[in-house]
Amino acid sequence: MLVPYCDPTAKLGAMREALKAAALNVSHRGIRAKLKHVMQKTSHKTRARDRRRFQKIAPDVKLGANVQIHDFVNLYGCDIGDNTKVGPFVEIQKGVSIGRNCKISSHSFICEGVRIADEVFVGHHVVFINDRYPRATTEQGRLQRDSDWRLILTSVGRAASIGSGAVILCGIEIGERSMIGAGSVVVKDVPPYTIVAGNPARVLRRLPRTGRK
Repeated sequence: MLVPYCDPTAKLGAMREALKAAALNVSHRGIRAKLKHVMQKTSHKTRARDRRRFQKIAPDVKLGANVQIHDFVNLYGCDIGDNTKVGPFVEIQKGVSIGRNCKISSHSFICEGVRIADEVFVGHHVVFINDRYPRATTEQGRLQRDSDWRLILTSVGRAASIGSGAVILCGIEIGERSMIGAGSVVVKDVPPYTIVAGNPARVLRRLPRTGRK
């Protein structure tokens, strides 16, 4: 019986090639793992950088604990209380005070001179106004400055609700737990525990002072 000849040199060479391939595979796995780690870190940094870019929050803004702010906002010189949520495309100007546990929905504009108490709901695209007779220029034709117009304050009481698309004129008080219908134009004070709606907004009915309706 003939036994096939096996060249020990060839066998050793084959083993070397197999070891090289295994080492190369391990090396490739290590490189792939490192690349994945670098890409993940880069992705996290990019997202963080994008989030900073999409949120324009001035250094003088005071935020309470657990405040949630969505992207595409413009906040400066305002004070926002604990647990309040601010939706996207919202502008809150200097001197505005917003209490705790409020919800400010998207596309709303809260101008200087507005004071909002705790637990207030502000619907989408709500607009506040702080000047009864706004002008772009003075009688001399130059652009108005802060000293050329009078700031008029507005206050919103605790747990009040303002429906989407409402316009709130300046110099009024919105009472505690009152409700303003969507699309209303509010030109005078809203009594506490009442529902108002329309243009101009009128009292539709009164709410009970017990419970949380």
